[in-house]
Amino acid sequence: MNHALDIDQLRTFLAIAELGSFTKAGEAVHKTQSAVSMQMRRLEERVGQPIFIKDGRQSRLTEDGQRLVEFARRMILLNDETLSAFNGQKEVGHVKLGVPDDYADRLLPQVLAAFNRLNPSIEVQVECSGSSKLTESIREGTLDVAITTSSDTMDLRGEIIRREPLYWVTSTQHCAHTQDIVRLALGPASCGWRRMSMDALDRAGRRYRVSYTSSSAAALVGAVQAGLAVTVFPESAIRDGMRILDERDGFPTLPSCDIALLRSDAAREAMHDTLCNHLIAAIGNVGTSAAQLAAE
Repeated sequence: MNHALDIDQLRTFLAIAELGSFTKAGEAVHKTQSAVSMQMRRLEERVGQPIFIKDGRQSRLTEDGQRLVEFARRMILLNDETLSAFNGQKEVGHVKLGVPDDYADRLLPQVLAAFNRLNPSIEVQVECSGSSKLTESIREGTLDVAITTSSDTMDLRGEIIRREPLYWVTSTQHCAHTQDIVRLALGPASCGWRRMSMDALDRAGRRYRVSYTSSSAAALVGAVQAGLAVTVFPESAIRDGMRILDERDGFPTLPSCDIALLRSDAAREAMHDTLCNHLIAAIGNVGTSAAQLAAE
């Protein structure tokens, strides 16, 4: 009987543990959900213990499954280090990723940490900038992959991977939104959300003044939390201490925000595919299942 553990199965298992579902893990490792399920059945046979347990229509890790996570991480790391040592590659692969500032603090810690644990032989170098600059960097080939939030990415055939509503946001502790002339904290002139929000207020006849302009999401957050201004954020960017404004507060409904994934023409290696698959699985919500640990 073969008791050896399969690295490919362990990588799929770790993807499930990191991303929270069989479906998302399949997207990340580029396997169908049925192939993922078959791999996990075989892994359970080799481990000799159940690593998943049914929880209603979903599945979750058993105690033994949770124990297996750390072993899987160590084995994948050792496997990749060994291959790198003997295949003539003295350095790991490098991918240059661009992320908008307003997404960086929410995406980078969790998403890239999980990617590193799954793919220790691929190093991701990150540039944080505005979407228009990231788009230009992709066009010039100075970035391999980028996540963008502005509509001018579509001429580069960007793939829409996430859609979420945009909201007017104010502080829960202050009343900046009640001023006759609303002070706004917005991105620079090149920011698509800036134009969109100003047009919406113009159509609604609401008077405003752009009092704070910054390409830094942290600066906009600071202005809102201090009660100095109102801003526009996607749903996932709203933090504690903020509240959403709607038509009852005199603020018109805003359209949804599309987040696109771009690749330069030269970024066609397997490591680029791996990063793109992981980003789509980790943050995408267009055409994907939201079920946690959903297993067939």
